[in-house]
Amino acid sequence: METEVQSNFTYMGRTFTGLGINESSSAFSDCNSDRSGEFPTTSSQSRRLLIACASDNYNSDELIQQLVSDLESNSIDVQKQAAMEIRLLAKNKPENRLKIARAGAIKPLISLISSTDLQLQEYGVTAVLNLSLCDENKELIAESGAIKPLVRALKIGNSTAKENSACALLRLSQIEENKIAIGRSGAIPPLVNLLEAGNFRGKKDASTALFCLCTVKENKIRAVQAGVMKPLVELMADFSSNMVDKSAFVMSVLISMVEARAAVVEEGGIPVLVEIVEVGSQRQKEIAAAILLQLCEDSVSYRTMVAREGAIPPLVALSQSGTNRAKQKAETLIGLLRQPRSGNAAATTPGRGSDVSF
Repeated sequence: METEVQSNFTYMGRTFTGLGINESSSAFSDCNSDRSGEFPTTSSQSRRLLIACASDNYNSDELIQQLVSDLESNSIDVQKQAAMEIRLLAKNKPENRLKIARAGAIKPLISLISSTDLQLQEYGVTAVLNLSLCDENKELIAESGAIKPLVRALKIGNSTAKENSACALLRLSQIEENKIAIGRSGAIPPLVNLLEAGNFRGKKDASTALFCLCTVKENKIRAVQAGVMKPLVELMADFSSNMVDKSAFVMSVLISMVEARAAVVEEGGIPVLVEIVEVGSQRQKEIAAAILLQLCEDSVSYRTMVAREGAIPPLVALSQSGTNRAKQKAETLIGLLRQPRSGNAAATTPGRGSDVSF
């Protein structure tokens, strides 16, 4: 007999209860340091830096001060070199992230993010991302005015700049008050665009950022208005995308809104959710059942649609073989679907249900 390990799981400040530890912790992963690859360079300065980074005994303070000064050079090539070396220092030596910030690098790096030179912009974004991996730097980066330039890079940068901007904004959004500022700076629509049109890494970064930002109600509204349900449903329908779990978690933070529930139905989400309950992994089945329960709680019309998609047989199976939490969700939903499909006006109008919980 399989023993179920139950635990509370906290991700980006949200707590999910009743999910197995191993299942939940892999749904999202935080952005890793500098995933843009090595910048092409053959300069003697870069070779010197790489040798220095490999040494445990070198004194980086003098080098960092020189690099910060070079960030404000009149030469774009010098600026690119300095941003690249700062990014390497922050990547390879976590303790350097605080040193670099204290040396005054953040404001000139933010200036680079606003550059019309897309490569220089990318280098600035990547360096800021690496510095943001130090928790002590996140507040300073936001206070120094990084949010709007990062949003701009998210909109118009090259693919690496867009991905790293999404990741940097995710890091900054881990400070609660930054979530509203990021949303009001226009980050949500380009994140939705990245979710829809980006490569796998871009989709992953966008979904993680949206998951974190959409714990704030006004950002939920922005996401739904930006059309987030269309790519979420499409990704959940494609099991080969490796995005089913991430997309379902994003949907789960949005589904408490009436507009979000209507958008899920409009984008053809009900058949997709029923299919996940039938053939998905245990975690996917549980999330899909929870979302379907939220859809059906206050709407007889949605219950009818879910029942017509053949949801009851896979829900019965889930109620017999799922986790304790999944069984509870499935049994409650089965009870709703088996109720007579007529009722008072309040029951037939989609309303605000309880929050999806796991």
